[in-house]
Amino acid sequence: MVRFENAAETESACSSASLNGDITAKRVKEARKKRKSRHTDAAAPAAAEAGPSADADGSLATKRRHSVSKPARDLRDEPERKSKKKRKTAAIGEETETRSPSPVIDFDGLSRPSKGTRERLEESPEKAVARLDRMAGAVRTLLECVGEDPDREGILATPERYAKAMLFFTKGYQQNVADIVNGAIFHEGHNEMVIVKDIDIFSMCEHHLVPFTGKMHIGYIPKNSVIGLSKLPRIAEMFSRRLQVQERLTKEVANAVMEVLKPQGVAVVMESSHLCMVMRGVEKTGTTTITSCVLGCFERKEKTRNEFLSLIGVNRR
Repeated sequence: MVRFENAAETESACSSASLNGDITAKRVKEARKKRKSRHTDAAAPAAAEAGPSADADGSLATKRRHSVSKPARDLRDEPERKSKKKRKTAAIGEETETRSPSPVIDFDGLSRPSKGTRERLEESPEKAVARLDRMAGAVRTLLECVGEDPDREGILATPERYAKAMLFFTKGYQQNVADIVNGAIFHEGHNEMVIVKDIDIFSMCEHHLVPFTGKMHIGYIPKNSVIGLSKLPRIAEMFSRRLQVQERLTKEVANAVMEVLKPQGVAVVMESSHLCMVMRGVEKTGTTTITSCVLGCFERKEKTRNEFLSLIGVNRR
């Protein structure tokens, strides 16, 4: 603790302390002013960019109406940006477009003809011979690939024989419903159910090019007109003599009868055994595949549908 000898020294010390306090307060005040000035200078450019305030010279909306500004960007002029999901969907769509559609019934009873089908229908005898030669060459290549000698006696003529057999198996591509029916539609005034059952079917599985065989039952309820009974098996044979799946074959026969006869309704049931399930894959010899297609009154009325199934014997099995 500092002690002063007399009153003069005490007064001098107090004056010095008071002066130091005034200087410190003055410096603090000046520092505050400088900080405030810096904040004001920094806020001025931001205010200028934001535009005049609403309280300064009227409303802000009025100022903007009278100002000349850069026009806004029109989003319609911008290129469309596809998301990853859209790009993936577009890619799938492009891939799907390159595939040929599944065959359907067209106006003359043919499945939608592919390029090969049209060529086969319109080719000259010379082109038909050339087609057979190409097919035989392909079969010879297959025999070589499985390890056989295509020049040995037992299979020397196999390539040509198989090519001719394949053309016979698929002769339905050269037929149409109009030529098969050939006007055999008669106005008899009959309106009760007509059924042709147990029609033998032989076809080629389009997935493995091996046969599937079975029986088909066709029924319809006329609308005054009936069709020649033999025409129903012929229609079934025409569609079966193509590369097929059983589901589509059943539907094609039903649609063809419905289109050519215009009856009240058509029902088709097919039962078959597929060698692609017997000789390979699951190798089940006792399996039977049953498919059906019902149109018109057979689809609408359960009683009519059950009568058909009862008459062909499906309900009793």
